[in-house]
Amino acid sequence: MTKIKKIAVIGGGSWATALVKILSNNLTVINWWMRSNESVAHILKYRHNPKYLQSVEFNLDKINVSTDLIEIIEPSDVIIIATPSAFLFDLFDSMNKKIFEGKVVFSAVKGIIPQYNAIPARFIHKSFGTPYSKIGIICGPCHAEEVALERLSYLTIACQDERISNQMADMLACRYIKTSVSDDLFGTELSAVLKNVYALASGICAGLGYGDNFQSVLIANAIQEIENFIDEVSPIHRDVKSSAYLGDLLVTAYSKFSRNRTFGFMIGKGYSVKSAQLEMDMIAEGYYATKSVYEINKKFQVEMPIVEAVYNILYEKISPVIEMRILSDKLC
Repeated sequence: MTKIKKIAVIGGGSWATALVKILSNNLTVINWWMRSNESVAHILKYRHNPKYLQSVEFNLDKINVSTDLIEIIEPSDVIIIATPSAFLFDLFDSMNKKIFEGKVVFSAVKGIIPQYNAIPARFIHKSFGTPYSKIGIICGPCHAEEVALERLSYLTIACQDERISNQMADMLACRYIKTSVSDDLFGTELSAVLKNVYALASGICAGLGYGDNFQSVLIANAIQEIENFIDEVSPIHRDVKSSAYLGDLLVTAYSKFSRNRTFGFMIGKGYSVKSAQLEMDMIAEGYYATKSVYEINKKFQVEMPIVEAVYNILYEKISPVIEMRILSDKLC
């Protein structure tokens, strides 16, 4: 890959905002696409995202922010997509895929594309024609809120081309961000999708009043489900005890910043799915991921009782009390 001249970040939420902040430490030009005209105008006037991570102040000499997607993508060498997975299809549906020719595309999407039941890497490959060797994943464990506070955080960058992953790792590394690289493109992305489902389960159980003892068993079983599933889908050697898998699961299942855990907690407290979504006013990726993983697993037939329990609660409308009582007898 040639030397990167410009990089684009697609998305206006908390994670996209955090990535722009991180990249600003090392790059002189960042192209940033946001959907909202009001948010762009606010950033240009006040240097802050008005909706997310408002404490972060941007250097506008380094940032070109716009609502014109083509204007942002066309001059950029590397594209980082950091939008909710549910919006990805509509965002790029009418775009000429030729605009992506020769570009490296990284996914910072923490979900699955519901229209295709596909992980972002597969969606990028099919929709843009980008070869898998030029597709990468940026995953945690890392919460945007702690990036805003410049608390020490860790990122894993996965790509089948080691040169590309190392270059992105260098661009993201800074005083408060440590990076590591991996060639497990599919495993890291599937794990990032699955951990949101297990964070929902953790939140549901917390909302129902289950304690730390049960939570520890739940998450121990969750990492086993992750390992069994990604080994079946993408059978390569990997260590799921490393931070990209287990670490990301732990922070999402336990952290106060986890929107998936919060969403699950509300379900456990008796909220309907619709009322919980309205109350949060943010996307909980695990909601869409639960159905997609459940559907995908019809092909692979991996034993995943936690995923099935969350699916039954969210989509079959089975009582969380009953479903989690049944699940508790299956865990060990």
